[in-house]
Amino acid sequence: MQEFWLILGMFLVTFGIRYVMFAFANSLKFSPRLEQALRYVPPTVLTAIIVPAVLYPHGEFFLSWRNPYLLAAIISIVLAFKTRDLLKTIAIGMLIFFILRYLLA
Repeated sequence: MQEFWLILGMFLVTFGIRYVMFAFANSLKFSPRLEQALRYVPPTVLTAIIVPAVLYPHGEFFLSWRNPYLLAAIISIVLAFKTRDLLKTIAIGMLIFFILRYLLA
């Protein structure tokens, strides 16, 4: 029975936090300066997730040409700037990563 109350409490907290954001989304107006600043949030969060995974692939700093994570990330960045195609960048970047991981292992 205790698990039921725990799950119900987690549901209420999660639902409450998300519902408030959607319920008042139309009535909240941000300043243009804040809206411009919020445009940088997704790339910043993505960078904060990817950079440690690339430079610390096994929990240790690994800045070397033998790091398949780093090489694939660099190639993917170049590819993304050249093609401007997200799906192609992801597919080719993953393919390059798996090939490099196989060759450098």
